[in-house]
Amino acid sequence: MWLLIILNTTIGFYLQKKSDYTLNSLNLSLKFLLMLQVPFIRENKDLVIERLAKRNIDASKMIDEVIGFDEDRKRIQTELDNTLAESNAISKEIGNLYKSGEAQKANALKEKTSALKDKSKTLNEALNNKVEALNELLYKIPNVPNAIVPSGNTDEDNEEIFKAGDIPVLHEDALPHWELAKKYDIIDFELGNKITGAGFPVYKGKGAKLQRALIAYFLDKNTKAGYTEYQLPLMVNEASGFGTGQLPDKEGQMYHVTEDNLYLIPTAEVPGTNIFRDVVLNESELPIGITGYTPCFRREAGSYGAHVRGLNRLHQFDKVEILRVEHPTKSYDALDGMVNHVKTILQELKLPYRILRLCGGDLGFTSALTYDFEVFSKAQDRWLEISSISNFETFQANRLKLRFKNSDGKNELAHTLNGSALALPRVLAGILENYQTKDGIKIPEVLQSYTGFSIID
Repeated sequence: MWLLIILNTTIGFYLQKKSDYTLNSLNLSLKFLLMLQVPFIRENKDLVIERLAKRNIDASKMIDEVIGFDEDRKRIQTELDNTLAESNAISKEIGNLYKSGEAQKANALKEKTSALKDKSKTLNEALNNKVEALNELLYKIPNVPNAIVPSGNTDEDNEEIFKAGDIPVLHEDALPHWELAKKYDIIDFELGNKITGAGFPVYKGKGAKLQRALIAYFLDKNTKAGYTEYQLPLMVNEASGFGTGQLPDKEGQMYHVTEDNLYLIPTAEVPGTNIFRDVVLNESELPIGITGYTPCFRREAGSYGAHVRGLNRLHQFDKVEILRVEHPTKSYDALDGMVNHVKTILQELKLPYRILRLCGGDLGFTSALTYDFEVFSKAQDRWLEISSISNFETFQANRLKLRFKNSDGKNELAHTLNGSALALPRVLAGILENYQTKDGIKIPEVLQSYTGFSIID
């Protein structure tokens, strides 16, 4: 099944005021579940181009090329099939001629089969080249945004849909986290620079314990919510990168071990989702939820300034991820569940946060719909992104060949989702800055059983 378009009879969603918005993504006037396969593109050309325009992409030429390549592919395939069929028929005729003692006629036909074999070889090579060119083009086309993704160019066009928590009132001499790290000797950025380079901090003493406490707390929350914990590889092969869409899109942002052609993971999403590459599940096995802690590695060259200082932008950082494999009709309920799960974590940490629905221009390559969580840093007086929760619909599953056998016994593409629960650097920055007092940095109550202390002083 390559097309699922579900029309929701409730069209009032678009008429709601922003303040009336609920996080139930099923309140869509159009829910559109797709894989970027050629039959879908061919039959929904205008819709695909219209939705990709939300990403500020004029996809008209690419889509025309896809359809053109596919027409060439089908033409060559038809000619190859006819050539093989003719060759097989003649071979059968040759056998019958030999049986009937007409060797001279049979030998004459052999020359024709030889020419047909040469022709089929040429056609097969042409077909492989056309399929390869078509696949390379398809790999460059991002996922088609969900209907409710707002148009926009930058993060300034993202829509705030929820906000909670009280922004603390800090004392007069409050410091940003990089100054607090130095004052209490808990994170050493200069030492990390000496050992490796900028963006590789060293956590020390109570800073290291707080980091470990957050990891354990996040994993405990996720496993209690039904996610199975995995310990995953920190390097992946090229096929895994293509499967989840980091390649070729994010190749320049990944650390590449060239001799072995392996990539350091930018997120646990990559090895975690690739567990299911080339897998056919039973429908009864859905949903599947997994969680895992990994260090993450991103080259991410960026500008200088306070917005990238300290923990705000790193090349190596820790993250706990949640992943789901879902039935296509249930993935948006699952997305809401993931959003609510992260909300409970931030509520327990008592950090002020907000949720944004990303616009097309800020949407990740593989995502159909993404919600970003941001925590407010009082000391920096700005919002810091700490989590992205996305529904990829069938986009990754199509690349991964991740399917399930439905109730009719047919193979159907699953939906994949993932989210940070949570990325540690900016959560840690938020805790250090928002919990600072004149006497030291208090530890959120929910973490104290993990840290063994209640204050950094």
